Amino acid sequence: MGQAKWTRWASLIAVWVLAACQGGDPSATAPEPDRHSAQPTQATWNDQTWSENTLAWRDARLERLLMPDGYLSLAALDFYEPGLWTVGASDQAVVGMPTGPEIWGELVLGDDQAWFVPDAAVSDEVTVSHPHPDQGDPPLPGAVRLSVAGDAATTSRVGGGDAHFYMAIRKGDWAVRVRDPNSRARENFVGLDHYPLDRTFQVVAEFEAHPPGTTIPTATVLGEMLDQPNPGRVVFELGGETFSLEAIEAESGREFFFIFADRTSGKDTYGLGRFLYSDLPNDEGLVVLDFNRAYNPPCAFNAFTTCPLPPPGNRIDFPIEAGELKYAGQAGQDPDQLPVN
Repeated sequence: MGQAKWTRWASLIAVWVLAACQGGDPSATAPEPDRHSAQPTQATWNDQTWSENTLAWRDARLERLLMPDGYLSLAALDFYEPGLWTVGASDQAVVGMPTGPEIWGELVLGDDQAWFVPDAAVSDEVTVSHPHPDQGDPPLPGAVRLSVAGDAATTSRVGGGDAHFYMAIRKGDWAVRVRDPNSRARENFVGLDHYPLDRTFQVVAEFEAHPPGTTIPTATVLGEMLDQPNPGRVVFELGGETFSLEAIEAESGREFFFIFADRTSGKDTYGLGRFLYSDLPNDEGLVVLDFNRAYNPPCAFNAFTTCPLPPPGNRIDFPIEAGELKYAGQAGQDPDQLPVN
């Protein structure tokens, strides 16, 4: 190890030890535990502060999962060809809804545009929020153009009763995703289980940058491939061995996102891997990875999700016995029944 590397590590260790001896919280403020990708605990926090913030993060994670429009509320994911499709709660509707009027209206799908025509008889019961900013040239009178998930515009939601649906594109096809706060996955949710807190699995990693514009192909449970922004990898030690994880730039641009599997995957933890967020590297190129905040992807709980899977380089040959355990309730996606397998 070179002198510069020794200097960086010695500096970090010195701050860590000093903070532990002082017995107080050396950070100015604690992280916001209710953020989806809450900042990981800093290596300089004393054990009590670290434990309290990690447990608060777990509570906030559970609260997010149980939100009425959280991932547990997904109640359907169906694919449709371009054409005109009847939407509603009736058995006669092609696009079935769990609540609301018998007939909501008509979904009009073109090659690259989606429109919804509310049925005149239920115009007060069915609403369209965040319509597409360009409403020109509708295919039918009264048609409302929908912003598709992933567009720059806010995704349109068509609601009736307690449920709503929105449009997405998966593998080049139109997909209708339905959210219902009374979904089976949400009503039958049995809670989260975790390994005991273990600070051994909070590690300091060195960031190794890739050339600007580098991407990494990432498969999803549907078998599609996504090119994700891949700014670099982090290198760290566990159990006396050296490992690395490829980082994905989070949507916020202020964090790294990791999808990984390890020797616990399919045994104690979910077979398709887990998620983890971290801060961006500090000025010395160091990143704190706290695997106590590793958590299950939505597909562990709900079959109507489209989770990304760990890239080949993110399969760690070591049991990371920290973070969320395998879901004790009915699993969402069965790892043995996926197109990617």
